[in-house]
Amino acid sequence: MTKTHILSPTRFSSLKSLRGGDANFMEQLLLHCATAIDSNDATLAHQILWVLNNVAPSDGDSTQRLTSSFLRALLSRAVSKLPSLFSTVGFLPPADELHRFSVVELAGFVDLTPWHRFGFIAANAAILTAVEGYSTVHIVDISLTHCMQIPTLIDAMANRLNKPPILKLTVVSSSDSPPPFINISYEELGSKLINFATTRNIEMQFTVIPSSYSDGFSSLLQELRIYPSSFNEALVVNCHMMLRYIPEETLTSSSPSIRTVFLKQLRSLNPTIVTLIDEDVDLTSEYLATRLRSAFNYFWIPFDTTDTFMSEHRRWYEAEISWKIENVVAKEGVERVERTETKRRWIERMREAEFGGLRVKEEAISDLKAMLEEHAVGWGMKSEDDDESLVLTWKGHTVVFATVWVPV
Repeated sequence: MTKTHILSPTRFSSLKSLRGGDANFMEQLLLHCATAIDSNDATLAHQILWVLNNVAPSDGDSTQRLTSSFLRALLSRAVSKLPSLFSTVGFLPPADELHRFSVVELAGFVDLTPWHRFGFIAANAAILTAVEGYSTVHIVDISLTHCMQIPTLIDAMANRLNKPPILKLTVVSSSDSPPPFINISYEELGSKLINFATTRNIEMQFTVIPSSYSDGFSSLLQELRIYPSSFNEALVVNCHMMLRYIPEETLTSSSPSIRTVFLKQLRSLNPTIVTLIDEDVDLTSEYLATRLRSAFNYFWIPFDTTDTFMSEHRRWYEAEISWKIENVVAKEGVERVERTETKRRWIERMREAEFGGLRVKEEAISDLKAMLEEHAVGWGMKSEDDDESLVLTWKGHTVVFATVWVPV
């Protein structure tokens, strides 16, 4: 039996004052709503959803747009748990569809903020240093951004290395990959990259391996184990915001977890270098309220950074963040794939897998600072001496970390 609660104006302040976008109050309303949904208190959940819908328009300020995304996610969860009591029809406007990018569009999209560029620059600098003197470089690109990092790396290899090596690029392809999405096949993408490398006088090979994060990229690892390497060949594994999707301890009862097994198998390949870049937030909790609080206090950042975007770019950008929010809030079990961990936890994992951290050179730090100057005031960075990491910040808040690892 559900309990009936009446929301009084004095209990939640006035709608007029809430429309100003009080982030703390919005967060509390969302948490109350999540608790009501999970305790099957449909009456209270309906009332809070109504309040949120009135104070958080999807076209409002950054806090209101953020809250609107969480509202949509909570409603999706409510419909899933209590379909006879909840419906999305007529309650919210349709969500923006995820855009399917052309290569040119995606290149421009990732350049809108330092969110991805920060990791690209840090990783590329470390890779260039590590592969100096090798005649062949095999890069395994486990990346969310469909090789957008690679053209800059090809350029750098052509310009900075005394004798550019043969470049072998291996990428993973999966039907369950998260956004962003592209509108061409990886075979077409590979042809474009090979043509670009040719213009830089670099011989390049491109290989696509069907493999999924759901089983820890097992087919990729199997292929790498039997892969015939050349004499004087460097193996580089570039992990850009994709390892978060490998199942960890809260999803599987197996011990060790698939995430742990992946890292240990990666270590067994004895790579020359591993780069690991990801968002610094914990979204792994089994408890909805904990995940919601963590997500709300992290995802305000991308919404805050988009206020100066063109409307089309902002819709594309925020649609992807909203997809993440819905996955974190509305989904459970294997459907909840957004399982990001903090930098601290990733460092623990890498050390347990017998990797040691490397410091990025000062030249890269100078390049990162120059890149940040191209973007809005508010972006910054810091170097962490205790763990050799670099951290991207927005208004002083940690956003993304970049780490570099070698076998020990």
